[in-house]
Amino acid sequence: MKRHIPNLLTSLNLVSGCIASYYAANANLEFALYFMLLGLIFDFFDGFTARLLGVSSPIGKELDSLADVITFGLTPSLMLFHVLQLMLPCTGAPAFCPARLVPYFSFAIAAYSAMRLAKYNLDTRQSHTFIGLPTPANALYWAGITTYLNQNDLPFISARILGAIIVLVIAFSCWIMISEVPMFALKFKNFTWHDNKVRYGFLALVVAIVIAGVTLEVYALALSFLIVLYALISLCVRDKQ
Repeated sequence: MKRHIPNLLTSLNLVSGCIASYYAANANLEFALYFMLLGLIFDFFDGFTARLLGVSSPIGKELDSLADVITFGLTPSLMLFHVLQLMLPCTGAPAFCPARLVPYFSFAIAAYSAMRLAKYNLDTRQSHTFIGLPTPANALYWAGITTYLNQNDLPFISARILGAIIVLVIAFSCWIMISEVPMFALKFKNFTWHDNKVRYGFLALVVAIVIAGVTLEVYALALSFLIVLYALISLCVRDKQ
């Protein structure tokens, strides 16, 4: 019975991702974010439970990647697609409007997330750390940015310039997912302070931000900020992992 528990949690991650994608496709980014976060919780505990019970299996690993493609690949792509469509309207434009093409760049996130997950499944070096930005981290970054932009204008920058910047950031995020940049993982071999200082410190920061936040916009930007911080901390501690 216990060998099925991790796969059940993975399936709940998949269901959460399907619901998140549905809301993202229907322009309800707030609920898309909530169900993505729910999927993240299931994603964390399926691996944790598998290690705790000692029941990891090849099928569980493949199922986990399939679920992650939906929750952390397709969902943020749909969220960003919606935001870019709002930012770059072609109302009254000629039949061919280049701005119509820009939102489709968002689906590169889904494609490279799948590539990242396939690479992870074949890479034996990533048992306790990550090489390249994990797909959940990349998804949270984009979910935070899109949720904020969906509710707030940035009057100090034009939509076209912001759209161009977003396309460049998409390219960078796709690259860093499949790069050789080392990243620390929230995987605990034990719970001692000495071996997990970075993990405990990062989790404490997450809790502090959650407590300090008061609005959805603050939480959304905090998510993106945490992922940027996560990448910077990983670069600083990579020689100590």
